Amino acid sequence: VQLQASGGGLVQAGGSLRLSCAASGRTFSSYAMGWFRQAPGKEREFVAGISWRGSSTHYADSVKGRFTISRDNARNTMYLQMNSLKPEDTAVYSCAAGNSYYSGSLPRDYDYWGQGTLVTVSS
Repeated sequence: VQLQASGGGLVQAGGSLRLSCAASGRTFSSYAMGWFRQAPGKEREFVAGISWRGSSTHYADSVKGRFTISRDNARNTMYLQMNSLKPEDTAVYSCAAGNSYYSGSLPRDYDYWGQGTLVTVSS
């Protein structure tokens, strides 16, 4: 599966953005999906994950209550709605797919990665 993230940009603190991850291939619905981010000079970190049917989601504590992950299997697309953005959310956001039904929170839980999209939150 090939993944392409989009929707990043510059936003003021307190604002919102919605990221999309478009997947190629007919088996998108069989993959667990996740979002990760990497800020300059920092390790890549887990943001959110969603199971193959979208019935199970989980989030990093730092984004819980502000971000919402979702997927539309008919459109082969995953989303990340980001609200109440903070300057510390600034990072390159990447989407990933894993050969499992339920998503993990570690990079090694995922098998395919897309190129990221930059999110910059100004104070």
